[in-house]
Amino acid sequence: MAALVAAAGAQIGDRTAWLAAILSDRWRRPWLVIACAALALAVAGGLAAAAGALLAPLIAPEAKLLLLALALLLQGGGGLLTARMPDRLEGWRIGAAATSVLGILILAFGDGVQFIVAALAARSPVPAFAAVGATLGSLAVIAPAAILGEAAWLRLPLRRLRIAIGAVFVAVGAALGLSALGLA
Repeated sequence: MAALVAAAGAQIGDRTAWLAAILSDRWRRPWLVIACAALALAVAGGLAAAAGALLAPLIAPEAKLLLLALALLLQGGGGLLTARMPDRLEGWRIGAAATSVLGILILAFGDGVQFIVAALAARSPVPAFAAVGATLGSLAVIAPAAILGEAAWLRLPLRRLRIAIGAVFVAVGAALGLSALGLA
């Protein structure tokens, strides 16, 4: 559940949902883009969860909590910044499905959600749940973006939502960090 909520919050106003809206407009096939996004997000989340599971036995519980705090602080800090427009992938000539999967995978793999997934997986007895939760949470935002298309998506108050969610991530990350250090 934590991964689902964190991923959904992190995706609001982020470049991954924006790219899904762009690709949906280009291909005029939002359900294909959503299916490709699901695949890309599952792969990225699975890799992040696997990394967290490999890291888990090597670090102490306080370090795992500190890792999660750092992931939330970084995501929150990024949320306070303006999201840059993603590359529109106009030069990619590999078809709708391949462009959607690879484009979204590249963006998803490089965003803060994967750091949060790895940190949550390191703390979980079932690391795969972090990947599943993050995939579903991300899709909860990316699917509406793809269905709406870019123009309608950008009319939403994404900047204000991004700042509010970023502030929540920073506050929760700070609280967890202080707790991990024994200062709270």
